[in-house]
Amino acid sequence: MKWIGRRESDNVEDKRGMSSGGKVVAGGGILGIIIVLLNLFGGPQVQQFIPTLEQLNQNNQTEQVQQTPLSEEDQKMGKFVSTVFADTEDIWKEVLAENNIEYRNPKMVLFTDAVETGCGSASASSGPFYCPADEKVYMDLNFFQELQTRFGAKGGDFAIAYVIAHEVGHHVQNILGTSGKVQQLQQGKSEEEANKLSVALELQADFYAGVWAKHNQKYLDADDIDEALSAAQAVGDDAIQTRMQGHITPESFTHGTSAQRKFWFMKGYNTGDIRQGDTFAEME
Repeated sequence: MKWIGRRESDNVEDKRGMSSGGKVVAGGGILGIIIVLLNLFGGPQVQQFIPTLEQLNQNNQTEQVQQTPLSEEDQKMGKFVSTVFADTEDIWKEVLAENNIEYRNPKMVLFTDAVETGCGSASASSGPFYCPADEKVYMDLNFFQELQTRFGAKGGDFAIAYVIAHEVGHHVQNILGTSGKVQQLQQGKSEEEANKLSVALELQADFYAGVWAKHNQKYLDADDIDEALSAAQAVGDDAIQTRMQGHITPESFTHGTSAQRKFWFMKGYNTGDIRQGDTFAEME
């Protein structure tokens, strides 16, 4: 993908290499010292104020964050994903405007190992995901190395772009109200029926990724679509289950088969028309 020197998004929060070193007391811990002295030397009348002081001391604590410097390769990867994210902003603003819908930019958070989100705590094992509560895409970029070594994807920069575009597709669904409708429909359904709705939602996000690629064609290299399809192949439910457990259980699928994911990405890429992505009708 042609990306070097192009606009980067202002909506990327890079938290890679950050780790919590515990809490420290602001101002040198003076309140803490006072509490200790009162506990040791204060009489009953004085000690009744200790719980209040302890609360003040707790509020006066700050989280100590340690950060490991990013390597040159990590910095380059950060610039790449920020450029891809900028492309999604430009294209979805244009595409939705053509349909009289206003696009609002999401944010992207890059993290290492674990992160706190509007949807709760998450670890790198969750893979890239979108949280509708805070409208942010979360990514541990080490996932893409695992995508190649563990799941057999070809790799390449457009495999990463495809995953980013898929997660932004979930943001589009959030704007259009699709995500909320699916959550409502899943209530009271059996696990198998709820999973079918989840599959349709995920396949539509693949379709939107294809729509984005269609409108971003001027920046694509000859092998980019093959890289996206290789990634889609690798993250199909049937491919993952075969690798992890040696057999497939279709009723537990939540994202769709490799064939389905590739089909819907290509349908989005070939049509470039968001009105062609009714994956839910296909599930009926």
